[in-house]
Amino acid sequence: MTFQLVCIEPKELTQYKADMQEAFQKGFEDAFGKTDAVILPEKDIDQSLNAEGSAVYKAVVDGEMVGGAVVIINESTQHNHLDLLFVKNGVQSNGIGKKIWFELERIYPNTKVWETCTPYFDNRFKEQMIPIYMFFFLGEENSSNDVGRNTGGYDMTV
Repeated sequence: MTFQLVCIEPKELTQYKADMQEAFQKGFEDAFGKTDAVILPEKDIDQSLNAEGSAVYKAVVDGEMVGGAVVIINESTQHNHLDLLFVKNGVQSNGIGKKIWFELERIYPNTKVWETCTPYFDNRFKEQMIPIYMFFFLGEENSSNDVGRNTGGYDMTV
């Protein structure tokens, strides 16, 4: 399996957004059941794609797009944000999400803080979606390429 995380081409954006929406929709519906609501509206994706400092990546395995991520990079503070990360339906549970994350860490080694907000899809909370905010603080002692391979390298605030 040959994995790459590369910048998305403008001509690929329509399929990229559709794959992302499908992955988020399936994740929600697997936890909460079928819904007519659109879980990730295109306007929300566009807001991330067009944000100042955004970088848009596709994950490619053996020449096929299998997921992606949108990050917002603040060059001055290096407090960066993972806005969206998805793995395409049908290829989950193969470590692709983890590979995306590790590659983002490699691409942005000067990051001091990674921030993300993740919808918590859990059957125990069917009445509400609870966003989980995670902050990953990277100090000098954690600046090696192995940071993130285990939670011992992070302080996590939820």
